[in-house]
Amino acid sequence: MFKTLREDIRTVFSKDPAARSTLEVLLCYPGLHALWSHRCSHWMWNHNLKFFARLTSHLSRFFTGIEIHPGARIGRRFFIDHGAGVVIGETAEISDDVLLYQGVVLGGTTLEKKKRHPTLGNNVEMGSGSIALGPITIGDGARIGSGSVVIKSVPPGATVVGIPGKVVRDRLRPYQDLEHGKLPDPVAEVIRLVHQELRKVEERLGKLESAAGITPPEEAPGEVPEVIAEVEDINSEPK
Repeated sequence: MFKTLREDIRTVFSKDPAARSTLEVLLCYPGLHALWSHRCSHWMWNHNLKFFARLTSHLSRFFTGIEIHPGARIGRRFFIDHGAGVVIGETAEISDDVLLYQGVVLGGTTLEKKKRHPTLGNNVEMGSGSIALGPITIGDGARIGSGSVVIKSVPPGATVVGIPGKVVRDRLRPYQDLEHGKLPDPVAEVIRLVHQELRKVEERLGKLESAAGITPPEEAPGEVPEVIAEVEDINSEPK
């Protein structure tokens, strides 16, 4: 037992550079408190003390802002950074060395009493506000970007961003430490490609009009050029 507690404390120091002392970790880390509370409620859940398990979980949610169903299975060296708004459903399974940031949701998509929540592999990292829904599997070493919504299984080592989540890097070229400011925006990329094709069409149309002696109408002012310029600025930033 004490060995596990020491490992939990070491995990906080290894995954949060803001941790300064053991006393601070013991008293000021709701993610750690929620994990310890879950271990108690999970033990009660497995010993058919369902009501007391749910009550313990509910009290933990009140004090930490983190909701972990007592039926969820959590591995070793698990850490929730900050933690506010984290929700982990009943049939969720979390392997070892997983890191979750605030607002992460491991939710279900059915009312049937069966496996309905995600399974997270080893070394998975989920950014702030990211959501994984349904009985999907997020492979070992996968990274989920902030605000992403994942509804399909993710291969090991992949980096996923967007709504719905899309893989933007494979395991051969992962984004280290999930540097959110350097993650690509798949929606902006699609807009950029569409604009490129539109420019080509406009050029071809202009040549046809010129050859036919047609004077093109004046372009009406609008916000489209400004929006396109903003998208191009975003995509031109160094990654």
